[in-house]
Amino acid sequence: MRILIVEDEQPLRSGLEDLLAAAGHEVATAADGRAALDLGLAEPFDLVVLDLMLPGVDGIEVCRRLRQARPEIAILMLTARGSEDDKVAGFGAGADDYLAKPFGVRELLARVEAFARRAGRRPQPPEVLEAAGCRIDLGRHEAQRGSEAVALTPREVGILRWLHRHRGRAVSRAELLENVWGASADLKTRTVDMTIAKLRQKIEPDPASPRIVVTVLGAGYAWGADDES
Repeated sequence: MRILIVEDEQPLRSGLEDLLAAAGHEVATAADGRAALDLGLAEPFDLVVLDLMLPGVDGIEVCRRLRQARPEIAILMLTARGSEDDKVAGFGAGADDYLAKPFGVRELLARVEAFARRAGRRPQPPEVLEAAGCRIDLGRHEAQRGSEAVALTPREVGILRWLHRHRGRAVSRAELLENVWGASADLKTRTVDMTIAKLRQKIEPDPASPRIVVTVLGAGYAWGADDES
């Protein structure tokens, strides 16, 4: 599995990374909530091992945003606080399981392996999309039209994932900001429009008349291509 460890205590973070890597998993780490959102919203992970008490954006908010953006991801919450209210808050934000510190190595590995078994039975979203003559490999962050391949940024991949997942409707700029950037939906910025303009240069047969990422006047953007994936 691809696992993201989010833990601000460096010794514990390093120990978990070594433990899970030795168990055969591909592991990435983040030391705070903002870094966790940047990684978790941009990259595909099967499991997030998430500390509740984080600097900046706390674990509950990270959990809520990741669950909203990536409904297929599994989230195991870690905390030194083991009260019923804390557990209820974690599950309410979208956590799948809860492990109170201090915990045993064998118990952690057993829970991770349980998630791995579930992941093997769970339908996965497509990693390769075929749209308007363009082959988009989300896992490799690459788009190819004919013999020409171009790299995609994590934000561009995040936009494509979100639009394709919600291809039956228009998606607002605020929704993209919250679920791809992990930023406040109230933030006033042209970042979304600028990123999509650059993305269209890479994937559209004619960026001036887009067929894959289309503009919905007054609403935002939508996946406009026939679903060939």
